[in-house]
Amino acid sequence: MENRTEINICLGSSCFSRGNKNTVRIIDEWLKKNNLRDKVYYHGSHCFATCDKGPMLKINDQIYHGVDSERAIEILRDHFKL
Repeated sequence: MENRTEINICLGSSCFSRGNKNTVRIIDEWLKKNNLRDKVYYHGSHCFATCDKGPMLKINDQIYHGVDSERAIEILRDHFKL
């Protein structure tokens, strides 16, 4: 996992029901489209323990709150400078 960006999406029931189910798919498609799958460790976790601020997305040590599919792509573009 050296030199790979860690992207962690909350799959707890609250975040999942509020849109992360779709966001998981959108992020995966975006990573493939931009040839970044081999540069990231993309995975889900069960609950970030701040359900009232979800849906949640974490890139390396930065946590993003209230993330929908559109915002997730904006965050990724900013992070990868695309």
